[in-house]
Amino acid sequence: MSSLDELQSRLGHQFRDPALLRLALTHPSISHEMGASQDHNQRLEYLGDAVLQLALSRELYDRYPHHDEGPLTKIRAQLVNQVSLAEQGRALGLGEHLILSRGEQLNGGRERPSILADAYESVLGALFLDGGYDVARAFILHTFRDEFTDIESAATADNPKGALQEILQAISSEAPQYQVLTATGPDHDREFECAVFYKGEEIGRGRGKSKKLAESQAAAAALERLRAKNATAA
Repeated sequence: MSSLDELQSRLGHQFRDPALLRLALTHPSISHEMGASQDHNQRLEYLGDAVLQLALSRELYDRYPHHDEGPLTKIRAQLVNQVSLAEQGRALGLGEHLILSRGEQLNGGRERPSILADAYESVLGALFLDGGYDVARAFILHTFRDEFTDIESAATADNPKGALQEILQAISSEAPQYQVLTATGPDHDREFECAVFYKGEEIGRGRGKSKKLAESQAAAAALERLRAKNATAA
């Protein structure tokens, strides 16, 4: 199996035009070494960047129906920054396949984050041209699957009430309801117990030194219950 065959296997796509993939892996430093007429990957990078923005924007729009533009833009920015894209390129092993000038190779170009990030986008552009938008989108969603999980886990930890509402309102328009069950202890050291209800059924319970904290704990308990239920169903 050739080097490019191995890479295509990792990408999950067999190129009808392998020259597109080779072009996507050709760094601009080659043109400086071999002459201005040498093609390189910057045009494909430009195209891949546009496809990436579109695919992620649509995915975030569908995943988070109650988020406004601001939060959606913030999440997208976390996904498409240079560090994130360089990690994608590194995970795919793009560095070992890059076509670099001798000088760039000697300077560690195969591991440079900016070069790996650009290579990810240029390969994406090549996938789009060779296979179409659906192929490119499937590739993006596959390579970013762990990042989506991380974002959702962080959102759950930071704001369990918001995460629970997001999940439940994706099922129906009915929002979860919170109710204080007990409030014990002296005024200066109260402890609250709250329950969260969905469609009249209690789905979680929590305690805390304030109503807000008790509600958050109840939401976290409900999320754990939902995860366990989904895991059993799977």
